[in-house]
Amino acid sequence: MTEKFNNPLPQLRRFITSHDKNGKAVYSNAAPETVSFWAVGSKSDPAGFGLAYTTTSSPVQLNGDKDLAKFAEENERRTEGGLVKRGGSVMRFVDYPPRGVSPMHRTISCDYAVVIIGDMECLLDSGETRTLGQGDVLIQRGTMHQWINHSDSWARMLYVLLDAEEVEVNGQQLGEELGGMEGVPKSH
Repeated sequence: MTEKFNNPLPQLRRFITSHDKNGKAVYSNAAPETVSFWAVGSKSDPAGFGLAYTTTSSPVQLNGDKDLAKFAEENERRTEGGLVKRGGSVMRFVDYPPRGVSPMHRTISCDYAVVIIGDMECLLDSGETRTLGQGDVLIQRGTMHQWINHSDSWARMLYVLLDAEEVEVNGQQLGEELGGMEGVPKSH
């Protein structure tokens, strides 16, 4: 795990709410406020992954801070998890280097992908593309896709991945394909 992933983008902080014994809203200290990033992809030009939160079920079990305890465990092993959390959700930031390109890949998930900083192109395996600017959102529904940063500056995206049923087209199951993504294990 490369915890000191460096780039010029601002450090991210995460604030998690909970309840005290009287039912009042409070901020939890179950996880560090600083989101730690680690390097994924090529050693010469890696992207940075930052895990913001995960859940392991839907609906989420908030009583007794069960979700917080599970996330604290997940966060300790953040580099061991796949892109998708089976039965749950993943909130992840990805920092893309200048001219960075992800492998063409598919997750078994419905993803909300939001550009936070920069511009990113999403290329589909059909050859269709869309360019997303800051604040734009792409809803990815189990498709083969690739992210491309065409600029000379770093870009940051926020992804919320929701576990989904495997897509079937003409009787063929379209499973997870990581496209040789270095440093990313299969989802579980």
